[in-house]
Amino acid sequence: MAYTSIELTCGEGIATLTFNRPKALNALNTILLEEFADALESIKKDESIRVLILTGSGEKAFVAGADITEIVTLTPLGAKKFAQRGQDVIGRLQALAIPAIAAVNGYALGGGCEMALACDFIYASDKAIFGLPEISLGVIPGFGGTQRLPRLIGANRAKEMIFTGKHLTAVEAKEIGLVNKIFAPEELMAAANETAKLIAGKGKASLCAAKQTLNQGLNADLVTGLAIERDAFALCLASQDAKEGTGAFLEKRKPVFAGGLND
Repeated sequence: MAYTSIELTCGEGIATLTFNRPKALNALNTILLEEFADALESIKKDESIRVLILTGSGEKAFVAGADITEIVTLTPLGAKKFAQRGQDVIGRLQALAIPAIAAVNGYALGGGCEMALACDFIYASDKAIFGLPEISLGVIPGFGGTQRLPRLIGANRAKEMIFTGKHLTAVEAKEIGLVNKIFAPEELMAAANETAKLIAGKGKASLCAAKQTLNQGLNADLVTGLAIERDAFALCLASQDAKEGTGAFLEKRKPVFAGGLND
């Protein structure tokens, strides 16, 4: 697929996906969601990719929300289908086996905030603004915000954000645990890439096992979570990368992880 609303670049084990509708503040519409889904499928199939970075083009927005010009034309049935499509695509992002970093360079509102919430963690520019302002339009978040936000920052804080529609600065978002780190705008992508390179240097099997174990354990009791961890640990130990990692440690050299998920 030739992309018109996103850009995808890959190299050194890192995929960088840029939302590219700067005149519309990178707002999510049907075309962008289709292209995003296609790009995620390409990333999923590429064994060389170990980490994904999401960001937005321009200086103003990561994703400023869903495209209102499209939403206002929807019937109730059309709105349900649009929400289902958005949930499906963002669900694919969260289900991606490899780690995903949101590098939020500006507005992350509505669907943009929901997109960032589906990543494994968030780095933000000090100019970034977060929010779920749908209530001010007479609707509610429809791409997973009512479910992912309380799981990340707690129910009370999530309710306050959603009920008021209030925007948060990067500093406020970090204070409540929504954002991991804050950077100057010109330093954001370099910082995201530095972390991505560190992650990309690890074994793919163990990265994917770590992500899967963490995510599954969050929705399970401790006993079940520990069982999930044991099984994943055992499978990792049988991988090519585990052999390389333990061998390199014993030989006092830096490991070179080249294994994939099918090894």
